[in-house]
Order: sequence, then structure tokens, then C-alpha cells
Amino acid sequence: MRPTVGQQIPVRIIEAVDPARMKTLSALMRDPNPIHFDRSAASALGLGERTVNQGPSNIAYVMSMLGNWAGGVDRITRYRFRFLGNVLEGDRVQASGTVTAVDETPEGLLVHCDLALDVVDGARVLEGTGTVRLPVDN
Repeated sequence: MRPTVGQQIPVRIIEAVDPARMKTLSALMRDPNPIHFDRSAASALGLGERTVNQGPSNIAYVMSMLGNWAGGVDRITRYRFRFLGNVLEGDRVQASGTVTAVDETPEGLLVHCDLALDVVDGARVLEGTGTVRLPVDN
């Protein structure tokens, strides 16, 4: 694969963010914030009637998309994100990316990308950048 500037990375769609998985992730992460597993807690804070997905889970959707395109998450060398909004239980989200630069190095191609996570038919909730290292095709 020889990526080019402007190339779109194939999107990853999460059809519906699962509240049961959010609750499990809260336990695994030892995250006691009830907005991730208790609808009444989210509502009491003015966040609506649905629980709020964890930020690391939102990042994971994008990293999975990037790693799948690059040939493995082990090829991701750098990433940085900014949170813009919340993903709620049941939301359909789309991870996307665009190649912004390709640098050839002795170790391979460094491919720089703009990355995003959007609620489908809603707002952008995460944006950032990532870099992957790819082998040079001969």
C-alpha cells in the first residue's frame, strides 16, 4: 500500500453503542462515575436520559479503524485527540480519517492522518491526528 495525501481511510461504523459494554468497561477501568452506567445519574447532571460512553472507548473506535487500515494497531506510532462532545448509549457513530502527509524514512513510510469520530446524523465528538508506520512496497 502506498498512501497518498488526501486519501480517505475506510470508515468504521459502530451501529449502536451498547450500554451493557459501557457498564463492563466502567468496572474494568475502575471508573466509578455513574454517568457511564446509571441513566438517572446522567439525567441528574443534565446529560439527558441515556448513559455516556467513556472517552477511551471513543478513542478505541478510531484507533481500531486506523489500525485496520494500516495492517495492525502495532503500526500506530502516535496519536492525539480532543474531545468535543459525548457519545450516548444507542448512538450510531462513525470513525473516519484522511491522509495529510507521507514521509519516507529508512524504517518505512510515516503516514500522518487527521482523524474523527462523529455521531451519525449528529455532531463531531472527537477529532485528532495519528501517525502510522508502513513498510515501503518495492
